[in-house]
Amino acid sequence: MSESALQPGLIGSYEVVVGDEHTAPFVGSGKVRVLATPVMINLFEAAALEAAERHLPPGHQSLGIHLDVRHIAATPVGMRVRATAEVVKVEGRTLTFRLEAHDEKELIGDGTHQRVVVNVERFDLRVQKKLGKA
Repeated sequence: MSESALQPGLIGSYEVVVGDEHTAPFVGSGKVRVLATPVMINLFEAAALEAAERHLPPGHQSLGIHLDVRHIAATPVGMRVRATAEVVKVEGRTLTFRLEAHDEKELIGDGTHQRVVVNVERFDLRVQKKLGKA
């Protein structure tokens, strides 16, 4: 892994216009027709990928290992949401991100996220062993 390319300060973002498929009733996390917390979490992970993945060497990817988030305001269908993730620490293979999500009116969520960088081939081999196929 290139330590010079993967460093604090990298920022990624991901946007979506909230549709019915992004709501709590659709994903099974509630009854109110607003942006679902699991969808906000997905936006955070997509923003983190946007920040870091292009800086990883070939054959490597990052995997989410920890999330600590708050969903603090509701976002109705039709409103745009933008999630951002900033790398705040690189410690060995572990990346730590600061997260924020805003809709068109306000901050709707924030938190931290950690991802670990893995060699895809070795990771896949461990998964296959778990299945009894390797």
